[in-house]
Amino acid sequence: MRILLVEDEEGLVITLSDRLRSEGFDVVSASDGASGFQKACDERFDLIVLDVMLPKKNGYDVCRDLRQKGVSTPVLMLTAKGETIDKVLGLKLGADDYLTKPFEMIELLARVEALLRRSPANAANGNGASAEAYRFGSVSVDFKRAEVRKDDSPVELSAMEFKLLQFLIENRGHVHSRDHLLDEVWGYDAMPSTRTVDVHIAWLRQKLEENPKHPHFIQTVHGLGYKFAA
Repeated sequence: MRILLVEDEEGLVITLSDRLRSEGFDVVSASDGASGFQKACDERFDLIVLDVMLPKKNGYDVCRDLRQKGVSTPVLMLTAKGETIDKVLGLKLGADDYLTKPFEMIELLARVEALLRRSPANAANGNGASAEAYRFGSVSVDFKRAEVRKDDSPVELSAMEFKLLQFLIENRGHVHSRDHLLDEVWGYDAMPSTRTVDVHIAWLRQKLEENPKHPHFIQTVHGLGYKFAA
């Protein structure tokens, strides 16, 4: 498994690289956003650990531009800011998860392993969907290739957006609480806020529903959570 670490704090780069390598990962590092973006575009990685405050190009811009370029590699964003709005912004721009500095190494490893385990590429080779494809409305989902199309045009989803959609489709008709979705899709329940789920649901609706404000497929069950109705 290859991890791209985009971080400008030299001490943290050394610490994280050493620990990740000791866990069996191949780690490539970049010390600024511009070079990190280029590496992410030119090489194949299984995960990108991306700091927000970077020289030359900040992490938000790197994440946004990667998604616009069609790079769907899972992104774990590191931020020194604790404000919810900063975390939500990162998720809206395509990050799959975030971790606020300072953090415990064991928590970082848990986030890394959860993202790798549940990324579309790995899911396709593991316990993926029971069927290889699914269609609803004008949307078609290819689980094997981790591809989504709407009206025959490709739809770019982040790794966690795809995993959330896949889980909802596989368990369509069932109501899922936010905590349950965090546990099943993200792989752990130690989140400071369930806003993560709401943001990903909103973006799936924006990309896939004909009328995101009145969704037909990805429905809210007030007081309980969400369900996929198709």
